Amino acid sequence: MKNIINIVKYSGEIEAFDLDKIQNSLRRAKTDEPLILKISDEIQSNLKDGMTTKQIYKMAFKMLKGKSTVSASRYKLKKALMELGPSGFPFEKLVGKLMEHEGFTSEVGVIVQGNCVQHEIDVIAQKDNNHYMIECKYHSDQGRFCNVKIPLYIHSRFLDVEKQWKKQPGHNTKLHKGWVYTNTRFTTDAIQYGTCVGLGLASWDYPSGNGLKERIDKSGLHPLTALTTITKSEKTKLLDNGMVLCKEIHENPTILDQIGIPKERHKNILDDSKELCNNH
Repeated sequence: MKNIINIVKYSGEIEAFDLDKIQNSLRRAKTDEPLILKISDEIQSNLKDGMTTKQIYKMAFKMLKGKSTVSASRYKLKKALMELGPSGFPFEKLVGKLMEHEGFTSEVGVIVQGNCVQHEIDVIAQKDNNHYMIECKYHSDQGRFCNVKIPLYIHSRFLDVEKQWKKQPGHNTKLHKGWVYTNTRFTTDAIQYGTCVGLGLASWDYPSGNGLKERIDKSGLHPLTALTTITKSEKTKLLDNGMVLCKEIHENPTILDQIGIPKERHKNILDDSKELCNNH
């Protein structure tokens, strides 16, 4: 019988090490099979009881980055979403861009009048008769989940806004819906409450098969923080300039000059940006 090795997750929970999980995340990053096997062997030979998922991820990422910067960028998507901070505004912009890719018009950071009070809404998205009020909950720490208080609070805000929306001409036929988007995960209670009251929920891996990781992969709307060819301070400068996506760098290459990145590095950055945009 094989020895079970226990590892510590970001949340502090302990679970048995599962090589399939690592291999599947590497496959999702479009890593070729020989490299997946090589990384798997390396991890297994260094595995110790009580290791953290963070240490295992670092090991895999380091090997991947040495062989394929684009696969490494795809592999670090979860971490890249964590690096969109500190304000959370870039995450709201990313959500707005995802909605637009899916055929909605979107506005980010809108002040709207509710029935009782004014609200600042992170994203308002509309398509056909669908009218969505989206609140984004951004965390820079993977261990922080969205608990039930968040959907409770968002739902009450949504009801106040919906009441006002319904007074407007032509709105009685529209489907108004409140949504919560988070870059981490929801607790079981949060999902239960959101589902019960009809609030839309989207997180890193929820709903299953259509969470943020799948939607970003499908659309090619990778955050620029996923790039391994630019430094942390360069990423901050790009975010400060209103950029959020690799796609935006690819479409506006002069920004690299503007933030002072040396010419000789431009090609690698633009090549990686382009390949990440095209990965759908």
